[in-house]
Amino acid sequence: MPVIGVGNLSVGGAGKTPHVEYLISLLRPYIDVGVLSRGYKRKSKGFRFVNAQDKVFTAGDEPIQYKRKYRDVVVAVAESRVTAIPEIVKQYPHIQCILLDDSFQHRSVAPGINILLTEYDKLYSDDHLLPMGRLREWPSDAERAHCIIITKCPDELTDGDRQSVINRLSPEAHQKLFFSRYFYHKPYLLVDGRKRLEFNMDQSVILLSAIASSQYLEEYLDTKVGEYTSYKFEDHHYFTERDLETISKAYKNLKSKQKYILTTEKDAVRLFEHREFLVKEQLPVFILQIVVQFDANDGNRFDDYVKSYLLNVKV
Repeated sequence: MPVIGVGNLSVGGAGKTPHVEYLISLLRPYIDVGVLSRGYKRKSKGFRFVNAQDKVFTAGDEPIQYKRKYRDVVVAVAESRVTAIPEIVKQYPHIQCILLDDSFQHRSVAPGINILLTEYDKLYSDDHLLPMGRLREWPSDAERAHCIIITKCPDELTDGDRQSVINRLSPEAHQKLFFSRYFYHKPYLLVDGRKRLEFNMDQSVILLSAIASSQYLEEYLDTKVGEYTSYKFEDHHYFTERDLETISKAYKNLKSKQKYILTTEKDAVRLFEHREFLVKEQLPVFILQIVVQFDANDGNRFDDYVKSYLLNVKV
């Protein structure tokens, strides 16, 4: 079974979810793909398939996000990858490739392609182990990766910038390097995805997020809206009604005629549990969709690299 793993060395924020979605979008026109995740911070235990109607506490926010966006893709959660993959194949024998979400530290399954992500401004080579830094493993453990993607790169990336990163990472001879960045689609309304938002400098925005790092998103908003206030919670935080009452009060105190609440897709999965409150309070929550784009010709190189692996797998 071809298996592709996506992970990082740090405690989060490198962009695993958007890069898994990139792989889903790349492969699903050609083959049947399955996604396996731990379902981080779910309250259920053991193996389970994810459906679009699942609650966050039963499956986790990221697996539900995958399933709601790609209804035809099989998504499952389990603590044990080594027992979960045979179970997926047993129930869905047509599956031709498994994508492992956040798999770098879970070595019971050795992916055919082990993808390691690291942020452009927070390279693992410049970081330290917890609690001094953000690393879960030593930088030298990056040698297990078959390819490294430098994520959240600036829009203008020179050859000198690329070479500087390569010199600092000192990749092994067998490792491929790719550079990617985020592209943002127009935000859509949480309770009605048909309604889109056009940014302008007259707007006041409340940014509501519970992700590992919102820095990249805040830098983007700096250039798009007149002002914003960022409300940050810990990664994967379960929003409470008290949280939303605080947000509601802050929103209603904004003076601008053009005011909105903005959140990420992952946060929207958890906010959706409170949609009745959002409607009752007339809170316009818009979701900012993130898409991965590769720098220069790296997209073609990466796509060819993945396709070549799949074409040459010997089952």
